[in-house]
Amino acid sequence: MKPVLKMSVLAATILLAVGCQDEKAAEAKTAEPAKVEQVASDAAAPAAFASEDEKAAYAIGASLAQYLSANLDQQKELGLDLDREQVLAGVSDVFAGKSRLTPEETQQTLQDLDKRVSDIVTEKAKAEAEKNIKAGEEYRAEFEKLNGVVKTDSGLLYQVENQGEGEKPAATDTVKVHYKGMLTDGTEFDSSYKRNQPATFPLNQVIPGWTEGVQLMPVGSKFKFVIPPELAYGSQANPSIPANSTLVFEVELLDIVKAEQSAEAVTQ
Repeated sequence: MKPVLKMSVLAATILLAVGCQDEKAAEAKTAEPAKVEQVASDAAAPAAFASEDEKAAYAIGASLAQYLSANLDQQKELGLDLDREQVLAGVSDVFAGKSRLTPEETQQTLQDLDKRVSDIVTEKAKAEAEKNIKAGEEYRAEFEKLNGVVKTDSGLLYQVENQGEGEKPAATDTVKVHYKGMLTDGTEFDSSYKRNQPATFPLNQVIPGWTEGVQLMPVGSKFKFVIPPELAYGSQANPSIPANSTLVFEVELLDIVKAEQSAEAVTQ
């Protein structure tokens, strides 16, 4: 959180400078009413800068302003109301030597804000995780009722969509598969079909639900797996898979590469 706050203050400083320039421009327009039409015309034209340094400085300000705007919007989504005018007022007051907060008060206020943001994020993550646990339990309970669904001792659920006649892989084998991964609400987060490229990987280097489940599949099979969070990613979240998610996979086992065959390929 602290780097974000420091960047925000820097962005506000730049924005203040730009704002001051805008105020000067407004004063110039008031002093020369006869040139209003010309000023409007110039505003529509490409911006001109006295030097590359001036242009670069402006670009930095514009970039930081965009960052600050997005940052404040994100904090607003957390329920924080950080007024943009107050951000600029803080910078303006410090520049004028009349800050309403001492350096110690400023530091403490920022630390308090860090804690508030952290607490909000933690509570939201906790609520989201609890919601995902409940949704997963309900989905698995309903899936388990379907015809042909098998539940293993670990809690893995699977349904045979097509039974192949090949051999089954061992955990030490490398497998070639086509698959589609979804959340319980149907949101698709990964698909080798969409990439039009089967995936190949050692079976003992994936999530436990996959390691266990794919070993049940003869080559040529297609299974549907419903994997509880403890056999997937657990409380670990990523951008596409929320914490404590039950995952749904459709997996087609295309081939097996035995461990000894892989070793031979490496030495050749």
